[in-house]
Amino acid sequence: MRRTKVAYPIVDLPNTGDTAWMLASSALVLLMTPGLAFFYGGMVRSKNVLNMIMMSISAMGIVGVLWAIFGFSASFGNNKFGLIGNPKQFFGLKGLIGPDSVADSDPTKVVGIPLAGNTHIPMTVFVAFQLMFAIITVALISGAVADRLKFGAWALFAAVWATIVYFPVAHWVFDFNATDSDGNVIHEGGWIANKLHVIDFAGGTAVHINAGAAGLALCLVLGKRKGWPKTPMRPHNLPFVMLGAGLLWFGWFGFNAGSALSSNGTAGSTFLTTTFATCSAMLGWLLVEKLRDGHATSLGAASGIVAGLVAITPSCSSVNVLGALAIGAVAGVACALAVGLKFKLGFDDSLDVVGVHLVGGIIGTLMVGLVATKEAPAGVTGLFYGGGFNQLWRQAVGAGVVLAFSFIVTLIIAFAIKFTIGLRATEEDEFVGMDESDHAETAYDFAAVGGAARTAAVKEA
Repeated sequence: MRRTKVAYPIVDLPNTGDTAWMLASSALVLLMTPGLAFFYGGMVRSKNVLNMIMMSISAMGIVGVLWAIFGFSASFGNNKFGLIGNPKQFFGLKGLIGPDSVADSDPTKVVGIPLAGNTHIPMTVFVAFQLMFAIITVALISGAVADRLKFGAWALFAAVWATIVYFPVAHWVFDFNATDSDGNVIHEGGWIANKLHVIDFAGGTAVHINAGAAGLALCLVLGKRKGWPKTPMRPHNLPFVMLGAGLLWFGWFGFNAGSALSSNGTAGSTFLTTTFATCSAMLGWLLVEKLRDGHATSLGAASGIVAGLVAITPSCSSVNVLGALAIGAVAGVACALAVGLKFKLGFDDSLDVVGVHLVGGIIGTLMVGLVATKEAPAGVTGLFYGGGFNQLWRQAVGAGVVLAFSFIVTLIIAFAIKFTIGLRATEEDEFVGMDESDHAETAYDFAAVGGAARTAAVKEA
């Protein structure tokens, strides 16, 4: 049977260095999800830690299956109405796995993405890399609804949200243009990236603003935890939180530097700007804590790390070192202040997804329009470097569209689930803890053993 060739340009055999770097970056980004599981798991009470970890881990399975069947095609297939990729084009990853994706002596058997300098990576590697972005985006939302969302409702929400929110937004923001050897456009990318010309190098809009807006909508529909905010709900395991933050920082180098899609100077510069912004944000958050509360905390350090990573994500290719430090400092201070808004406004965002990811994503996206410099790989100029407001308004529109779309559609999904299978755990299950009620497990067996021993001693007495 004759194979159908995929309409992507064949430039050359894959560059082995680029391919190796992208495989490593894909693995680094996947590691971010277990890192997030520890980060979130340590921040909840001990009776909910397994449930919190399971929400992140389950996203790997749910999104992975959807991605294999139609998710990649919906995100990176040819435009349908300018809003989403054709889900049939790569259904089941047809044409991307097997002989058509294998590099050998015949270059016509290689399907790849053209990169700078006529180098490229196999499409299979790009599929893997982008899958990890989809997984972590869904997992991020779970922090807003900790301690009270039924696991079955979460699984259904994750599948529906990925399908009708993440895949379209990824198409708008990440999709690429491809041309054939004669310069003819054979694949036109997403409108936010290629029509509006928003700079979002690694996902400030598609990942963080998207997840932050969804987290806000979902926690509003779900309602407050029992006892919040009067009852203290402190993190039960701060070493888990610090471990998670460290794993996130480590994996984020694949997230940002890997988005260069090549082992090149852009990857190197984004590696550095990611590092410097994160350092600056951590110090900014700790400074706010010290001045406001009198103590610089480990939870603040971990939160500042994540805030800096979030903020530099869209801008890491468009700023110099001073710009990265500025973005990190602004994000660290602003996010430290923003997490308190939930108490003033009365919405129970359990683990500060809104304060860190939504606010941090907006800051990083907008500051491209202020501190971008044409000497950076992205080649755009912000307001502070004489570029005027041209890039700033583009960044604002892109951020606003993703925020509004994610928030509104998430509200619809949440209400639909609420009035069908139900969203929230019962009051009794919430009191007992989601670990026992949803998973019939406990994280710390020694507590159960100790309780049994005390019960036996009482009976004996």
